[in-house]
Amino acid sequence: MKPDISIIVPAFAEEARLGESVRLISSYLEGTGTNSELIVVDDGSKDNTAQTAESAFTNFPHLDSKVIQYDTNRGKGFAVKTGLLAARADIALFSVADLSTPIEEMPKLIEPIKQAICDVSFGSRAIDRSLIGTHQPWRREQGGRVMNLIIKTMTGLPFLDTQCGFKAFNMTKFRPLLEVMTIDRFGFDVEFLFVAN
Repeated sequence: MKPDISIIVPAFAEEARLGESVRLISSYLEGTGTNSELIVVDDGSKDNTAQTAESAFTNFPHLDSKVIQYDTNRGKGFAVKTGLLAARADIALFSVADLSTPIEEMPKLIEPIKQAICDVSFGSRAIDRSLIGTHQPWRREQGGRVMNLIIKTMTGLPFLDTQCGFKAFNMTKFRPLLEVMTIDRFGFDVEFLFVAN
């Protein structure tokens, strides 16, 4: 049966925390009865990232899940695109492995797409910082704010936080855009918002 939602988790060298993240996502999906698939994309990790995900999946045998793995690190953008291209649902969401935005926030992104209000939705650390599950170090958070200001100025995009690793897509509309996107590493988020806009 085709899932309603595909969740993609790009992961690079995430052996230490990925098992817990997969457990939290899987528990949430099972608890809500969401017809979904969970795809972990191991972006060329040299540790046991893929094996950690596969091991965590064994605790949720009814969840449609898989690991996509390749040998060379290609960047978060490439990992996200790989997962999105493998997604079978009409709506896909990607969440970074640290779950800095709690998976319980997923309906806030999915519902506007289901209701055809928008085709892309994403979290923003600039709107309500209290919802951030895992804060970055202070310098990194401040650097992110400066970077978002620069991006907004250079591209004219109206978004407060282009780099938040919690985004959802109408795959019917977004899948063709994946073919024209060229950035695999830093800047992937900006490119996809620019192309989608």
